[in-house]
Amino acid sequence: MFYWIFYEHLFAEGTIFSFLRVFKYITFRAAYAAIFSLIICFILAPFIIRRLKATGVCEKVKAEYLEGHLHKEGTPTMGGIIILASLLLSVLLWARATPPLVIIVLATTAFGILGFIDDAIKQKKGKGLAIRHKLFGEILIGTAVGLYLYLCPLTANHTVIVLPFIKDASFDLGLFYVPFAILVIVAASNAVNLTDGLDGLAIGSCIFVTIGLILLAYVAGHYKLSSYLKVDFISGGGEIVIFLSALAGASLGFLWYNSHPAEIFLGDTGSLSLGGAIGTIALVIKQEIPLVIIGGLFVIEAGSCLIQILSFKLFGKRVFAMAPLHHHFEKKGWSESKIVIRFWIIAIIFVLLSLSTLKLR
Repeated sequence: MFYWIFYEHLFAEGTIFSFLRVFKYITFRAAYAAIFSLIICFILAPFIIRRLKATGVCEKVKAEYLEGHLHKEGTPTMGGIIILASLLLSVLLWARATPPLVIIVLATTAFGILGFIDDAIKQKKGKGLAIRHKLFGEILIGTAVGLYLYLCPLTANHTVIVLPFIKDASFDLGLFYVPFAILVIVAASNAVNLTDGLDGLAIGSCIFVTIGLILLAYVAGHYKLSSYLKVDFISGGGEIVIFLSALAGASLGFLWYNSHPAEIFLGDTGSLSLGGAIGTIALVIKQEIPLVIIGGLFVIEAGSCLIQILSFKLFGKRVFAMAPLHHHFEKKGWSESKIVIRFWIIAIIFVLLSLSTLKLR
C-alpha cells in the first residue's frame, strides 16, 4: 500500500516529494516491515492474551507431561493469531502484490485457519482434529500451491530440483513436481508443529530460519546476484523479502511473550502457519533441497518422532526417553532454558551451513 501511495503516485523526480523514491527499495521497505510488525505485535499481544484468558482459551497439559509441565496448565494458547495479524497487516502496508507474494500469503493464511480450527476444537473437546483430517487439510493446501506453481510457473525451470554442494547436479520432476511440493509443505508445517513443545523453542528457531531465508530470497529476487550465484531468478521475488522481514519482526515480538516462562503459546494456529510459510517460500524461491539444511533443527525434531515410532513398532523398543527430541533431554534432566538455547545454537549452525550452498554449486 505504501509503495503504491508514496512511490507510484506521489513520487516525482525533481519535486519536493523526491525523497519518496526510498519506497522503491526492497531493503528500506523490508526494514520497516519488520519494525511495523514488531510494534503491531507489542500492541496486540497484551490485549489478545487478556481476551484469551478471559474466554478460557488456555493450554490443557497432557497426562504424560504432568511431571514437568503442570505449571503451564492455564497458559493462553492460539498465540499464532498475534503473529498472523501482525504479519499480514505489515505486509499489506509495505509490500507489493506480486504473484510469488500472493501465493505465500494465501498459503500461510490457509495453514493458520487450519491450525485455528484444530485449536478451537481442542478447546471444546479436549482433543483437536483427527490426524487424518488435519493431514487432509494440509495436503489440500499443498496441492493448491503445487498446482499453481506447476501451471503458472514463476521460473523457466520451475520443475527442476537443484542439489546443493554438487556442480550442475539437477533433475526435472515434470508432473511429479506437484506431489513433491505437497511433501515439502506438509513436512515443513508438521516439523515446526512438532518442535513447538518448549517455551520459545519453535518461534526462536523460526526467527533464525527466517533470517536465512531472507538472504536466499533476496538473491532469488535480484537479477544480477541470482545470475552470478546460479540461482533461479524470481520476477517479483524481492517482495518475498518484505514478507519474511515482517515475519521476523512478528516472531521476535511474539518471542517477548513466549520466552520462558511463557505468557502465551503458539498453538497450531501459529506453528502450522509458520511451517506452511517456510515450506511455501522454499518452493517459490527454488530452495527445496537446501530447506532440509536451513531447517535442520526441525528435521531432527520430526525425525526423532519417526525413529521412535518405527523402532517401537518394529522392535518394541524406544530409542529416546520421549519424542520429540527436546522432551528426551527433559527426561534426562536438562532444564528447559538450557535445551532451548542449545537447540537455537544448532538452528543457527544449520542456517549458516545452508548459506554456504549459494557458492558450493
